[in-house]
Amino acid sequence: MVKLITVAGPPSSGKTSVIIKTIESALGMKTNCGVIKFDCLSALDEEQYTACGITAKTALAGNLCPDHFFVSNIEECFQWAEQNQFSYLITESAGLCNRCAPHLKNILAICVLDNLSGINTPLKTGPMVKLADIVIVTKSDLVSQAEREVYRFKVQQVNPKAKVLFINGITGQGADRLAKEIFQPKEQENSKDLKLRFSMPTALCSYCLGETRVGKDFQIGLNRKIKI
Repeated sequence: MVKLITVAGPPSSGKTSVIIKTIESALGMKTNCGVIKFDCLSALDEEQYTACGITAKTALAGNLCPDHFFVSNIEECFQWAEQNQFSYLITESAGLCNRCAPHLKNILAICVLDNLSGINTPLKTGPMVKLADIVIVTKSDLVSQAEREVYRFKVQQVNPKAKVLFINGITGQGADRLAKEIFQPKEQENSKDLKLRFSMPTALCSYCLGETRVGKDFQIGLNRKIKI
């Protein structure tokens, strides 16, 4: 059986460091865990994982919507984990549009935010925060205690049910608490039962299909105009 965990968050929020420190703090997890990094155009995180002795793969969406790319490939990722006899599969997603979230029903969902990214970031990050079970806040060692508590309040305004943990991605302080949480998720026996917690955007327009010309004459499909 494979325990699947989804980790999402804005670029450079510290997702990779948090995952590595968490795996290292959990006894025996390093050899029983695989990580799939989803990104848009490029990613160097696989090298970081490999250097730490963690098996990882990179999945680049290229010119496809990264959110749709993720949900179209998660079944294959699950099968990859089963073939390698991993007990844990962690997916890391960055560069998503903030309109979507890779979080799946009955699967532990984690969102990583940077304490330095701005006080309104939890509100702007959409369902990645709102639907997460756990919100990890990084770089909190660079702010005051009062600023940490204000940031926690802002996260809980968006998602009152989420556990908020502060983790130092460099020292690993706090990662053991996340490791304990990871040992709790339900085991997903196969990929056939996976369902998204939040639907993908319904928009499909000419630019999704490769159109580069600007102007209403070239816009087909679902479009919306701003009111100015």
